[in-house]
Amino acid sequence: MLEKQHTISSPISLTGKGLHTGTSCKMTFKPAPENYGIKFIRVDLNDKPEIPANADYVIDVSRGTTIGLGEAKVHTVEHVLAAIVGLQIDNLIIELDGIEPPVEDGSSKPYVKALKKAGIQKQEAPKDYLIIDQTVMYHDEDNQIDIVALPLNDYRLTVMVDYQNPALGSQHTGLFDLEKEFEKEFSTARTFCFLSEVEELADRGLIKGGDIENAVVIVDKKCTENELKELRKKIGVKEKVIIGENGILNNKTLRFKNEPVRHKLLDLIGDLALIGAPIKAQILAARPGHKANVEFAKKIRKLYQQKKLEKKYQLVKKEGVVFDSEAIQKILPHRYPFLLVDRIVELELDKKVVGTKMVTINEPFFQGHFPGKPIMPGVLIIESMAQTGGVLLLNSLENPCEKLVYFMQINNAKFRKPVVPGDHLYLEVHLKNRKSKIVMMSGKAFVGSDLVAEADFMAAIVDRKDKA
Repeated sequence: MLEKQHTISSPISLTGKGLHTGTSCKMTFKPAPENYGIKFIRVDLNDKPEIPANADYVIDVSRGTTIGLGEAKVHTVEHVLAAIVGLQIDNLIIELDGIEPPVEDGSSKPYVKALKKAGIQKQEAPKDYLIIDQTVMYHDEDNQIDIVALPLNDYRLTVMVDYQNPALGSQHTGLFDLEKEFEKEFSTARTFCFLSEVEELADRGLIKGGDIENAVVIVDKKCTENELKELRKKIGVKEKVIIGENGILNNKTLRFKNEPVRHKLLDLIGDLALIGAPIKAQILAARPGHKANVEFAKKIRKLYQQKKLEKKYQLVKKEGVVFDSEAIQKILPHRYPFLLVDRIVELELDKKVVGTKMVTINEPFFQGHFPGKPIMPGVLIIESMAQTGGVLLLNSLENPCEKLVYFMQINNAKFRKPVVPGDHLYLEVHLKNRKSKIVMMSGKAFVGSDLVAEADFMAAIVDRKDKA
């Protein structure tokens, strides 16, 4: 795999109709600077809004992946993104004067061809690989979908599909060398659907740009001549439609015997581009679809963001420590004598954080609480939990140094056992709800296995008045 970032040498455009919206669109690929990433720009809208190609901006997964920001949307981005990943391009501007990229032939090959014609340009900055060093799993019991990422110092994918439909059967495929295999073996695999789905998709306002030339329709039911005529009218196909003898509508020839599962792998590559960084991992997927792909990409993206935070704040890596005291002081504004968390030992973005506080006899509050019988004030235990939660909240923001977290409300506070000098507080805080700048958290404090305090609290994220 390439170690330096890449973009393209010159702009290049494609024009055509979108698969689902059927609207015309001109799409232009343009070079982008180092560390820019992949961004779609709707040049037909006021202010030309930019939509980053990452999972945080996914707004719909109905038979394709749609990203959006405010009123701006881009439908069916997965085939374009698959071409970009397949060519290992890191930085790219994608301008569109419509809502959906041209479908072309239903595969990624036309985009690959255009990008190669524009020229692949090597840049100086190193690639920011996310190296998977732990097993990450996604499971959907209802749809029997499983996607797993395993540690590997390379990029490999294996996909299996089984729709329990005799028209397609069970198929599997694998990509083991992106540079050698992607363009020839996978980029040309076209989108597909079953004949029984076509009418439903049309009724849902989808596949308005679909036709016999840009999609493989697998025959899985019998149709009369009149039913086929009505279907042709509904989906706007002008040419005659017949039930193919080879199991494909109009006897269209498959480009590969297992073209459907190869396209599923292509979709997976495109959806995983929404992680926002190239990855090194072995990906195993059983019965993947856009919804599952995106949910999996979100899990991996959180891991990527967390590793970026650890790299940003951790001065000296210590086993079992996410952030040490020096890193915490870069995140929180609190200082002596009111910094009440020493370490962060576990962090799951937007979900959970665990911190520790070593309570010593040197704590200033023990002078008055109480002389001769030192006990840590309960309100300071809650403050310790709140500061721990603040690490979780501030790290979810783009510019944490410009924000503060203010208490608004404390509920259900209970103090179970006294905390005394020598105790090691273990502070566990869960994010319960978040609406704009208001958050609800639940915290518990332990000494060993003993629960010593707990509380629910509401906080507000506000601008710092002293920001530069």
